[in-house]
Amino acid sequence: MAGEHIVTFTNENFESEVINSPIPVLVDFTATWCGPCKQLAPIVETIAKESQGTLKVGKLDIDAAPKLAQKYNVRAVPTCILFRGGEKAGSYTGVASKEKLLRELGV
Repeated sequence: MAGEHIVTFTNENFESEVINSPIPVLVDFTATWCGPCKQLAPIVETIAKESQGTLKVGKLDIDAAPKLAQKYNVRAVPTCILFRGGEKAGSYTGVASKEKLLRELGV
């Protein structure tokens, strides 16, 4: 379950919450049935807590929003994508430490 610092992204709010966000956004493309996604969840929660105000962090369920997953070429979960100014700025697929994930995304 998403923690209090995690935004839930949907088809309906993706444009307003991610594309039009004034600050960078980390989107964790996930699925309820995905074991590695559950492993990554506490790492994403830690990033959200530690970056309040400088980075928006949220999850997008690929089963609830398959067109968004397809649009951003999410072929496996978990995949984290960093958006800056509405554009994809970095991505990482798989489970990683907080440090590696932030480094790979360019945060």
